[in-house]
Amino acid sequence: MRLLQLLFLALCLSITAHAQRLTIVHANIIDVATGAIQPDRTVVISGPRIVRVGPSAKASRTTGRVVDARGQYLIPGLWDMHTHVYFDGTAAAGTDLILPLLLVHGITGIRDMGSQLDSILGARAAVAAHRRLGPRLVVSGPMLDGPKSPYKAAIAVATPADGRRAVDMLKARGVDFIKIQSYVPRDAYFAIAAEAKAVGLPFEGHVPDAVSAAEAVAAGQRTFEHLIGIFEASSTDEARYVAGGEKSPGRFLATYDTAREAAAVRLLAAHQVWQCPTLFWERGQWLVDSIAWRADPDLAYAGRSWVAQRWPKAQASIARTMDTEPLPVRARFVTHELELVRKLHAAQVVFLAGTDAPAGVDVLPGPSLHLELQRFVAAGFTPLEALQTATLNPARFYHRLQDFGSVAPGRLADLVLLRANPLLDIANTRRIAAVVADGRYLSRQDLDQLLEGLKRVAAAK
Repeated sequence: MRLLQLLFLALCLSITAHAQRLTIVHANIIDVATGAIQPDRTVVISGPRIVRVGPSAKASRTTGRVVDARGQYLIPGLWDMHTHVYFDGTAAAGTDLILPLLLVHGITGIRDMGSQLDSILGARAAVAAHRRLGPRLVVSGPMLDGPKSPYKAAIAVATPADGRRAVDMLKARGVDFIKIQSYVPRDAYFAIAAEAKAVGLPFEGHVPDAVSAAEAVAAGQRTFEHLIGIFEASSTDEARYVAGGEKSPGRFLATYDTAREAAAVRLLAAHQVWQCPTLFWERGQWLVDSIAWRADPDLAYAGRSWVAQRWPKAQASIARTMDTEPLPVRARFVTHELELVRKLHAAQVVFLAGTDAPAGVDVLPGPSLHLELQRFVAAGFTPLEALQTATLNPARFYHRLQDFGSVAPGRLADLVLLRANPLLDIANTRRIAAVVADGRYLSRQDLDQLLEGLKRVAAAK
């Protein structure tokens, strides 16, 4: 096993070499802003950026590596906007399993929403310097949670002073944003919001249990994760929930009020609060006792301890604490979630694709993002709109349209080459012919070699 690990490491290091000149010819470029397809295009990449795009018939003599993409579709690299690379029981797999597994599935960027601080900062730097194989990282470090947080990758916050100190420490360490978790006390939440604003850090994450959605919007929270806060705002019992009352899918459905929901949707649209609903994770959470996750064909890429220990324990825990209501009630709530997303989308609330990988049962880094895009389509998005949640929208979210979200001169060379058109079937995002990450080209052969190596790594985790 040691020899296999060394061979796999050597392959990873060879791929992390600095980008060379690359020319992709005869590609069909998908404009993810409009859905237009530019046929038979040549894309010239030098170092980490695209330098020229034009008709292949008019292309001058090619130099460097030439890739014939005839009949294939070129899109911007995908982003998973809710990950946990170095999180609690899966942290040991972060470097040599989770990061490369994301990349080989076309994910060239991630927003990490809660990881061990030193590990995630080190990974961000190493990937940027091409010393480690993985997507580019935008990171929060550990989450800010309540005084009795169940998570290792969290900072316990009991008082406003605790919250301010945590924000200041994370700012000094160089994180990109602050992640809020569910159990942050009410007064500490508002202190964190004020301090984050004072030091110039966005704050994103859960709407804490002790805070209403309207209060989170007023405080400037930039994203809502998992649709938390909206279900509460759509209930006649919202005040009781904020005061500490128990929540459950059945309670949300029994106290659902269409007028309150409509008001919440209008508020989020007016303030353009980004939504990362993690729909695949949500479905798996509420229906975990009815899903045959052990039959997942991608299970070979899951850490052995995840499959044998972590996920069965999580499944049992969910059954005890969350999925106590009858299955038909929970199934109706999952449908209700999709309807809520449909209404938010119709109101032009903006969305990001995220998975929560690898925190949930059978939520695998890489494959789960493609399944998330399929859940958006199930919620009424067109394939183009679903694709935007993982390409154009992250570029807009980070105010970096000059770098990401399109295949155009000057953009960073984060690209995915597909064997079939994802605008016809969003499942075609999995039909990957090649990945370009920061100008480095990974052929299908490279990806297959990496996947074989990752199976062996997973078996040792």
